[in-house]
Amino acid sequence: MISKLPRWIESGAFVLSLLAGTVNAVGLMGFQHQAISHLSGTATLLGTQLIHDWSLAGHMFAIIVSFLVGSAIAGLFISNVSLKLGRQYEWLLCIESLFLLIATYLLLNGSQSGTYFASAACGLQNALATTFSGAVVRTTHVTGIVTDLGIMIGSTLRGETFDKRKAKLFVTILTGFIVGGIVGALLYRNLAFMALVVPAAACLVLALVYRIYRKRIAYTNRAS
Repeated sequence: MISKLPRWIESGAFVLSLLAGTVNAVGLMGFQHQAISHLSGTATLLGTQLIHDWSLAGHMFAIIVSFLVGSAIAGLFISNVSLKLGRQYEWLLCIESLFLLIATYLLLNGSQSGTYFASAACGLQNALATTFSGAVVRTTHVTGIVTDLGIMIGSTLRGETFDKRKAKLFVTILTGFIVGGIVGALLYRNLAFMALVVPAAACLVLALVYRIYRKRIAYTNRAS
């Protein structure tokens, strides 16, 4: 049960999933129809291209490694996977923003290496907050979210208690990712790869908001 989670969890999860959905939409429309916020399809393409096109297979492998590197950077900053207010997540959001800006610059100059920085940004975000009170949560893809929702519904039909708070969190993430896809499609249609500047700027705004909130909570705790 995650009923005791702070209310800002849903807001943060929605924004993060929206950012991931936006980046992924730009990837699907601009990176040779390549998803960028998750790796299932990329891993499959890597396998198929190993018998067709080694150059493209190398590109797919580099995307996977880049996602791994982004996750490793998050692991360097965060001591464990559980979300906890007070940790300096804002620095990770700033790094994610930097990666997206670098990706924008490289892609605008015709370099496919920009894809790797976009992948690293998603890997970093996905590792930023992975567990909320026992509920495994990813903000860059929704396969697990939909699976968990299905399991919860099936368990409820079997007579178990339905965790409304967990369901709300999962639906919020799913909705954010879909909305992000809409935003990403609209941005890419008008801005091409410059569309990535928008989620990069949003990461900086989110980092600032979180830092102010964290400092305010810390001051309140000291005063009490």
